[in-house]
Parts: sequence; C-alpha cells; structure tokens
Amino acid sequence: MRFDWRGGPATVVFESSLDAVELQHQGGDLWSAEVELPERFRVTYHFVDADGDEHADPSNPSAAGPNRSILSTPDLDPQPHWPVVGPDELFDLPSLRIRWNGTLGRRTVRVHQAGAPVVLLLDGDDWMYAHPAITAFESALADRMPTLVFLPTPRDRDTEYGDPALWQAIQDELLPLLATNGVTVDSAQFVVAGQSLGGLSAFNAALDFPDLVSRVACQSGSFWWARDLPGHGISLNGPAGGDTAERLRDRDLSGLKVAFDVGEHEPKMHRHCEAVEELTVKAGATVQVNRSPAGHDRVGWRHALVRDVAWLLSDL
Repeated sequence: MRFDWRGGPATVVFESSLDAVELQHQGGDLWSAEVELPERFRVTYHFVDADGDEHADPSNPSAAGPNRSILSTPDLDPQPHWPVVGPDELFDLPSLRIRWNGTLGRRTVRVHQAGAPVVLLLDGDDWMYAHPAITAFESALADRMPTLVFLPTPRDRDTEYGDPALWQAIQDELLPLLATNGVTVDSAQFVVAGQSLGGLSAFNAALDFPDLVSRVACQSGSFWWARDLPGHGISLNGPAGGDTAERLRDRDLSGLKVAFDVGEHEPKMHRHCEAVEELTVKAGATVQVNRSPAGHDRVGWRHALVRDVAWLLSDL
C-alpha cells in the first residue's frame, strides 16, 4: 500500500500492530512510502509532519475525527452501519446533557434517548466525536433502538478503570441522576460496553455489581491487568488473564451474558482474553466470542460494538 503526503518530511503512524514509517522524498513536494499490510486488516492511521502536528490523509475520504484516517485491505467488506465520514464532518451531539458532580469529580454525561434498554458506553467521547455511534446504532437496531449513555473518558484511565469505585459511583450517583432526567435504568435491560481498559472495567463491573451489570460487550479487554504489576504499568507477559482470571475461579456467573471480541492482529492479547473467555463459560455465563480483523484499534471495535450490543439485547 502506498501512502502519499504533500508538503515536507512526514511519517505515517498506525494506531496499532504496525511500526511508524518515515516517508521518502519523491521530488517536488511529494513524500511517500510503500507499506506492506497484512491480510484482513482494518487500521486507523495518520501523518505526523516535521513540526509534530497530526493530520488525516487528505486523499482518503474515510476518517475518524479531524486527524485520523481509516483504511481496510481489499479482502474485507465495508463495515455495515458505519457511514464513511470525512475529517471535517461534525456529528450532532446527543440532545440530553447532564452535569455529574460526585465523588469522582465533575464530568458531563451525554444521553441519546430512545427505547427502554440503556447502553452505557465507556470512553463515550470517542463514540461522539470520532465515530458516529448514534447513526450506527440507529442503522443496526432500527426496530429496537436503545437509549445510549456516553460516559466521558476519564483523565486517568489506568486508575479509574481499575477501581470498582467507578461502578459504585455509577450505581449510587449517576443512575439516580439519570432517573431525575427521565432515563430509568432497568438492570435487566442494562448493557455496559467498553474497550481495552474500558472492557476490563465493564467486565469486572459484572463481578463486583452483579445486580447492576449482567450484560457486557467487551472488546479487547485488558485482561493482562494485575495489581502487582510495577506501577500498574502495561505488561502482557504475566499470568494469562491477570487478576480477572483469578477472580473467575469457582464463580457462578449463570446470570451473566457477555460478548467478547479481540483483534486478529493483536496476538499478545489472545492468551489473556482466551483465559477469561474460557473461565467465563465454565462459570455458567452465556458467552459469544468473536475476532475482528484489526489490531488494538477502535476501528475494529466499532463493528463489534453494534453487533455485540444487538446480540446482548436480542432476548428482550
């Protein structure tokens, strides 16, 4: 695949799975690089110029926000439900805006009100500003569109998504606040969706608060996570499934319905995700497992998101 950039020196940077590639001068203002892409691969990428500024690919009509582009190899069909949007396109924000001032600080929660089921989207900023989640859900779930609650991305994802205090605050503070604004959450019809550390948090919420969370969409959950990692840093070399696997042993999860997904092109994640998937099945949960043709990348998670939420709501 050839990547072209006009201007000055630049580098093409991929969201995951591939190393950055420095573009070579081709004459005039043209800089380019040939990059070998794996088969069945969908990726987010951008250009970084000599000043460190990030840019979407001006020759690619498919973007994810103002400075990211999306590319798929020819052996993949287009993602259903997700429209092609350009880098300058702005999405309509959810109509309901709620100020949440609580034990975790001050944050703004956006809500797209629709049907009785409620779907809580962790890292909601990405699904509002970079990927048109409302449009995708309305396409995928036209006859049973749920209410979408967009929880903003925390400033410290590592800390907040590894701490059950988040879900205590959601249960004690956010849900009553939603109710006063006309959004009543029935735990039997409540779906929590998260990716990476957000996927870890969403799944652990089902272990810590089973009466609240019993339907989970988890994409590329960070199940390598363990409290005894040095500085709580990233290390995929520890025991398979990290602390979550230990918590699953001898558990009864017969009331849980969970959809797991992880990228085909993030192999170091597989043993951790597989350990948790197998233990969750053994614990009696209703489980669906898929693999997306992407790396650790929201462009892969977004198809899994609408597909898995649809499955999680299919018995209602």
